[in-house]
Amino acid sequence: MMTELTAADGHKLDCWLEDAQGDRKGGIVILQEIFGVTDQLKGVAARYAELGYEVAIPALFDRFEKGAVIPFNEGPRGRDMMLAADLDTTMLDIDAAVQLLKAKGGKVGVIGFCWGGGLAIRAAQTLDVGASVAFYGTRLGQYQTDGLKAPVQGHWGTEDSHVPAEMLDAARAAFPSMEVFEYNGVGHAFANDARPADYVQEAAALAHDRTAKFLQRHLTS
Repeated sequence: MMTELTAADGHKLDCWLEDAQGDRKGGIVILQEIFGVTDQLKGVAARYAELGYEVAIPALFDRFEKGAVIPFNEGPRGRDMMLAADLDTTMLDIDAAVQLLKAKGGKVGVIGFCWGGGLAIRAAQTLDVGASVAFYGTRLGQYQTDGLKAPVQGHWGTEDSHVPAEMLDAARAAFPSMEVFEYNGVGHAFANDARPADYVQEAAALAHDRTAKFLQRHLTS
């Protein structure tokens, strides 16, 4: 269901909530690609809700266009909105979702995809989260200003044109504690099952399995 959050600066934003199935283990905030709160991300939320996590997906484009969901074939439009986003206020929106879940008990983790993958790393630097996971996180150089306060796991394809090898190598050097998995011959957005040209089922399944184990270790112990 969709609810409304209020960030620390008073901004109101939509947030998709997926109830935990069975005994609640804690919370997970999912951070969007450049396409908004898509049905595909809601499917990811349902996947982790089945594992016992309450999941929130804050609408990070609401500061520009309320309810914006960008078709996958209109990437430049989403990219323009992402480039216009202010990092500090975006983090306020993410923190509003973190605080919502924390208030209900247990630790809160973050999973981000593409733009959201980089933001997941930033969350591990600046927010009170138990762990973060980056799926093909982009703009990695932007976040190499602070150390990590929470464990981070990352997943990248070796053929990701958005994250060349030198960018990932610099991130490894900046964040030596970050657990990095690379997937040979795989490109960007390999875990997005709504984009057939990019989706790689085997790599996606392995990355989600590693993510589930990572979050189990850091959020429920």
